[in-house]
This record gives sequence, structure tokens and C-alpha cells, in this order.
Amino acid sequence: MATKQTSHKHTTTRRLKAETATPQSKREDAVNDNCPDEDEACQKPGPVSRVFGEIASRGSQAAGRASTFIIAVTLIVIWAVTGPIFGFSDTWQLIINTSTTIVTFLMVFLIQNSQNRDSAAIQVKLDELIRVSTARNSLVGIEHLTDEELEDLRQKCEQRAKRNDPSENSGNTAVERMHKKARHAADKVQG
Repeated sequence: MATKQTSHKHTTTRRLKAETATPQSKREDAVNDNCPDEDEACQKPGPVSRVFGEIASRGSQAAGRASTFIIAVTLIVIWAVTGPIFGFSDTWQLIINTSTTIVTFLMVFLIQNSQNRDSAAIQVKLDELIRVSTARNSLVGIEHLTDEELEDLRQKCEQRAKRNDPSENSGNTAVERMHKKARHAADKVQG
């Protein structure tokens, strides 16, 4: 009984902590929860990396909002309307060219950083799913292979899928067993 109360207490504490967590504390909790203490790959990022990551994350989120698009369109309309006022001068054209070049240049880095983080997070999640499932653990880490090696592996997987080799298809049989169990349980409830 004490174990259930302690478990419930920890679950409640975790839920409250998750609801009030800042992005920084969520990152630290994820690193602490998923990495052994002495694992070098799980070292905390340096302050510059952390600050850039935060700026990139917020910048990417802001850039993807409808309000940001409306502001950008409004600025372009204002610039276009002021053309006749300034006689469509070289300086007037230089303002929009320079502005758009700077914004584009900076956005490349922000978007790439966000893409890299998203891709790495998805890869870790997929690796964990492969590790705990009946899938082949040899697929963990294949993102580090060359393009040619990946293409070769993809072709081999397609060939195995076409042959429908039962030894390579243990995931499907596990799913079929789960469907049968679910149907059986549903029949018990109804009958």
C-alpha cells in the first residue's frame, strides 16, 4: 500500500513539475532522465550553444506565425507605397534588398538549427522504439551510414518485404496476435 501511495505521489509531483516547467528545465530533465551520469554523449551543452538553441527555437517559432507573415507583407506594402515618394531611388531599392538579404541569411541558420534538433530528437525516439520492439536492433544508428550504404539497406529491406519472409516479419505477427487478443477481449465484454 505504501508503494502505491509513493508511486502516486511521485506521479503527481512529476505532473506538477511538467506543468510549471520552463523550456530550460524541461531540457535539463530530459537529459537527466535519459542519460547515465557518466555518459559523455549526454553532457550538458555550453552556454553559447544553449543561448543559440533558445534563440533559434524562439526565432523559428516566431517566423512560422501568421502574425509574422502579416507584418512582413505590411512592411513590403509600406515600402512599395513609399516608392513614388522617394522617386524609386537606388537608396529606396537598396533598403528592401539589404533587409531581405539579412533576414534570409539569418533565417537559414535558425531554421537549420531547428531542423537539426527536430531530426535528432525524432531519431532518438525511433531508436528507442526499435530497441524496445521486435524490430531489428541492427537498424539503430543507420543515419550515420553513407548514402550508398543507406540505399543498399533500403533495397534489401524492400526485397525482404516483397518476399514476406516470416523471420523478418515478426513485427506483423506480433500485431496480428495483439489484434486477436483485442478481439477476444472485446467478445468477452460483449458476450
